[in-house]
Amino acid sequence: MNDCKAIIKNVDMSEEMQQDSMQCATQALEKHNIEKDITAHIKKDFDKKMFLKASS
Repeated sequence: MNDCKAIIKNVDMSEEMQQDSMQCATQALEKHNIEKDITAHIKKDFDKKMFLKASS
């Protein structure tokens, strides 16, 4: 486990979306070591959430 701390400087999203984003990023960083794999994980998660939101 990495002991890094995220610093959020500027945000234009709800508190719930911020928490979801942080959780997704944390999972990606725990699972992957290569930057392109980390970003792909985050994109896949966001795309899935946006698709589910648009479908409702």
